[in-house]
Amino acid sequence: MENFQLKKRAAIISLSIGIGMFVFKIGAYLITGSAAIFSDAAESVVHVLATGMALFSIILSSKPADDSHPYGHGNIEFFSAGIEGLLILIAAIFIIYESIGSIIAGPKLHQLGIGAIIITLASTVNLLLGNYLIRTGKKTNSLTLVADGKHVLTDSITSFGVIAAVLLVMLTDILLLDPIIAIVVALNILFTGWKLIRESVSGLMIEANPVTLKKLSDTLIHAKKDYWIDIHELRFWQSGDKLFIDFHLILPYYFNIKQAHEEENFIESELQKVFSNADLKIHLDYCLPDLCKFCSYQTCTVRSEIKSKSINWNINKLTGKPVYKVFNP
Repeated sequence: MENFQLKKRAAIISLSIGIGMFVFKIGAYLITGSAAIFSDAAESVVHVLATGMALFSIILSSKPADDSHPYGHGNIEFFSAGIEGLLILIAAIFIIYESIGSIIAGPKLHQLGIGAIIITLASTVNLLLGNYLIRTGKKTNSLTLVADGKHVLTDSITSFGVIAAVLLVMLTDILLLDPIIAIVVALNILFTGWKLIRESVSGLMIEANPVTLKKLSDTLIHAKKDYWIDIHELRFWQSGDKLFIDFHLILPYYFNIKQAHEEENFIESELQKVFSNADLKIHLDYCLPDLCKFCSYQTCTVRSEIKSKSINWNINKLTGKPVYKVFNP
């Protein structure tokens, strides 16, 4: 619930500031007639639409699992990030189209100094807002807020580019610099939109995240006990702020159900120190005499042979086949 409130508050702040920024920037465009400033205002429209979608997705993703969605509603955040990326692409294409039109018709600019002051203030606010959204998104594991934060930072960078364009025009009186720089800014926006769509598709396709995998493997290796004979087929996937994890764990065959569940509870508590919303499912396997040569459990009273082979517990091992298949394929 605390994470939800943090995400919801951040999204509302982003939406409120986005509306304010749009009003200021469209005002600056109407005052100056600058294509570069228009490009900045156009991206603010996208920010308002995207943040509205982000707020909706955060509210929906917080709903608990139900009969129709047994894993919850977290994947809506991937859709939200993808839609935001698509809106950014559309805005960038529109900016390029308008800028080319301005080049052909010849730009008509006026009162650039006032426009530069307005955009400077807006870009500073967006710089602070973008960092706040990304920080909150990482804290709450919200792809939606991280995506929104990246968009706002892009908006801020766009604004600084616009300021540079306006200042160059004021210093050189070369009016064509205004639409040309607007096109350069739009190309940067295109790249940001593509990255957001790529991240969205990656999440929906349950693509492995190497950073998460490394943290997950390191946690399991650090927590390892000598009677954990093998962990294999480690998998995980993210849905909203929840991380679903499953793997196989081989324990001594004489462990009773209570002991086995105690191990599962211990592993879950260790993982939740790193991943606060980890949802763990372990498939428990029992050992066979052939596994004694891999086992480090020295106090085992039913060992059929001494340990003669060592297992290198690393990412490849944890995500790969069981040890008896690796050494006896």
